[in-house]
Amino acid sequence: MKKRKKNILVVLGGNSRERAVSLNSGIACIKAIKRLGYKTFTFDPKNKLLNTIDKSKIDIIFNALHGKDGEDGNAQSYFEYLKIPYTHSGVLSSMNAMDKSISKKIFYDSKITTPNSFVLNCKIKIADLKQLIEKKNFNFPIVVKPTNEGSSIGVKICKNIKELNTSLKLLNKNYKSLIFEEFIGGQEIQVAVLRGKALGAIELKPKRKFYDYEAKYSKSAKTKHIMPANINKLKYKEVLKIAEKTHKILKCKGVTRSDFKFFKNRFYLLEINTQPGMTNLSLVPEIAKYKGISFDNLVNEIIIDAGINR
Repeated sequence: MKKRKKNILVVLGGNSRERAVSLNSGIACIKAIKRLGYKTFTFDPKNKLLNTIDKSKIDIIFNALHGKDGEDGNAQSYFEYLKIPYTHSGVLSSMNAMDKSISKKIFYDSKITTPNSFVLNCKIKIADLKQLIEKKNFNFPIVVKPTNEGSSIGVKICKNIKELNTSLKLLNKNYKSLIFEEFIGGQEIQVAVLRGKALGAIELKPKRKFYDYEAKYSKSAKTKHIMPANINKLKYKEVLKIAEKTHKILKCKGVTRSDFKFFKNRFYLLEINTQPGMTNLSLVPEIAKYKGISFDNLVNEIIIDAGINR
């Protein structure tokens, strides 16, 4: 008897600020899934609630959502409720990785070097913030960003207290919780991990101030990609090991991307992304390609991983 091909439901779009990125990722993955011979369906949570997914027709969910409600444990909790295997990390791993205040604590506790930071869960007067910065011996520039956004949305690099005040006024309109972090210079290094094993490390040289949303998703930004990253062999192996450790301690599944700064011969882990982009400009597919893994095979590995018991 001929074995039935699995039915894959690609969940994409959603309502987050990263909807456009999710649609691009989802469409690219749909094309690959069809080439792989799977039966493919789509679902956009912007149009229907996740609990309305008909689980009788679906074998695996390919989660192509990004941002709030897609990679913070919310969508994953629905998939768990429906008892449908799904790609990428589970509820707690996704929640912990997305919330930078939680992931930072996990990094500290696991002896993984990360920039010094503090979190404020309420609006603060600039005079009080200035005192807090002095008390914590932070120097400018200072990075301020939402605790629960991806794709560098809302990230501001402030050179002085005036710029910080301007950024706060903008961010406080949309966010209740902000993280303040020491700015680390040096090289931008990002590592892809697939099913617990690092695939490689890529270096980015953005022409913009930093690797922000525009640099990530706009061809016109012309960010230079160096694959493999321009660091010596020992340091290259070291950053791969740190990324694997991070993937493991957060109990991630499928594919992740860890973002680092390499400064004065030391790696600083900025964050781990449990739902990295899968567009034609995305880093994980580029790293995988260098490793000899085609886009289709990368997608297939992620699907296979989803079928393994959590």
